[in-house]
Amino acid sequence: MMSGSSADRLIDRIHEAGLVPSLWPILLDEIGDAIDGNGGALFAIRDGYSRAVNSTRHDGTMSLFMEGGWSSRDRTLPRAMTLGHPGFVSERDLFTDAELDEDAVYRGFFRKHGLDYRAGTLIPMPVGDSVAITIFRTSRQGPVQPDSISFLDSLRPHLARASLTANRLGFERARAQAEALQALGLPGAVLRHGGRVLAANALFEALMPSLFQDRTQRVVVMERTADALLAIALADLDDAYGAGIKSVPIGATAERVPMVMHLVPVRGAANDIFTQAAALLVVTPVDRAAVPTAEVLQGLFDLTPAEARVARGIGQTQTVDELARSNGVDRETVRSQLKAVLSKTGLSRQQQLVSLLAGKALRE
Repeated sequence: MMSGSSADRLIDRIHEAGLVPSLWPILLDEIGDAIDGNGGALFAIRDGYSRAVNSTRHDGTMSLFMEGGWSSRDRTLPRAMTLGHPGFVSERDLFTDAELDEDAVYRGFFRKHGLDYRAGTLIPMPVGDSVAITIFRTSRQGPVQPDSISFLDSLRPHLARASLTANRLGFERARAQAEALQALGLPGAVLRHGGRVLAANALFEALMPSLFQDRTQRVVVMERTADALLAIALADLDDAYGAGIKSVPIGATAERVPMVMHLVPVRGAANDIFTQAAALLVVTPVDRAAVPTAEVLQGLFDLTPAEARVARGIGQTQTVDELARSNGVDRETVRSQLKAVLSKTGLSRQQQLVSLLAGKALRE
């Protein structure tokens, strides 16, 4: 167990991770080491395990847990939620030895990957979701002892504050994305996984509730055909990661011009476990011709300055050769930058980028 000064340094690291979420993988390793354990994982809980960030030594393991069907079968989370203990618990607080021996996930996943023993806690977030933090020990290290549980409980208030800080910063980033769309003169909202509105700018809010409504399950469009297409796009959002933008037309009425909704998956640094953002929902009139500035594009899609210049140039129908000459680089550099732009904007073709920036309907 750590000395007092070492524990204080660990607490400082916890609060640092609250401000810099990319530090959580290293922090989880450090917390595991503090109880002579084997790293850990932090899960977003939203109707079950939603997303995870894990200590560096468990990159492949936790990916398999989340994507291999194990997370949906794991009985640990519902047991912990039923227990409702405001602190860390071990697997022995949730299961008998006989239940663990018979549990398919415990036998087939945790034991198989050297995660025989665990201590975890649930931390509620203001929006109704929770964060689960789990620290592991191997069969050689043995069960998590009561003194280790007490030590983890001493860290829990700091872990809760850091999680809340990171959660708040994530919301502020989402709101900044929505405001970047406002700077373009575009109604826009940042959607959570599942399709609920996380943040929206004033232009998007002006379309609520006449055109859009944020309901319990997801945002809906008050035009039946468009809403059906949006529902499909939202359902396919995770499966279609990297496969291209989704574009849904909204017909004109006497009160409004025809519009197109663009569903853009959130990418890269913008999409950490605390941001909760899954996609941008951008609404454009079909006759829009203005191309956003490079500075706005850079902030909106997490582009480098060079990538933003390429995106704006493509939006203005410049060719790769023209961009190479004007930027003083070779054409392969421009091609590489364009490839990065397409990846970060969730597109697969150059023409889709032109259409997105011009507010035109995309033809998949």
